[in-house]
Amino acid sequence: MKNTAIGLTPAQTETLTSVLMPLLADESLLYLKTRNAHWNIEGADFHTMHVYFETLYTELETVIDEVAEYIRKIGHYAPATMKEYLELTHLTEKRIDKNDSLSFIKDLLADHESIIVFLRESILKLGKEVELAYATIDYLISLMDQHEKTAWMLRSHLK
Repeated sequence: MKNTAIGLTPAQTETLTSVLMPLLADESLLYLKTRNAHWNIEGADFHTMHVYFETLYTELETVIDEVAEYIRKIGHYAPATMKEYLELTHLTEKRIDKNDSLSFIKDLLADHESIIVFLRESILKLGKEVELAYATIDYLISLMDQHEKTAWMLRSHLK
């Protein structure tokens, strides 16, 4: 890590990466699980859900890139291997028994909700521990809002 001259101490950027690296891992695993749903969906709603899952993983591609670049811009290297992601993630990697939309939706919804909880806790943590982390907190709030919207949409499929 090279020291950055952005008004944050190395200890502060370390605290930020303690949130951003697991977040990157979570987003990357969620991306892969969403791709799995897109590739393996079966049933009468195949086409609709195939297209919907594509929309979701495309959004996640952008998020992954943003989080990784955020880590870089504060002077750290972004984790970029599945081994690192599996060590850092809060999500679980499991095989869905059925390839129907409801099974995939339930699993993806649980992951989005898990990320929302992690983001909410992280926002509170950074607000207390890192002075001047305003941009990071603002970004995390925006990301939390995005996950909340996706969770609402997934939840609505289950009604």
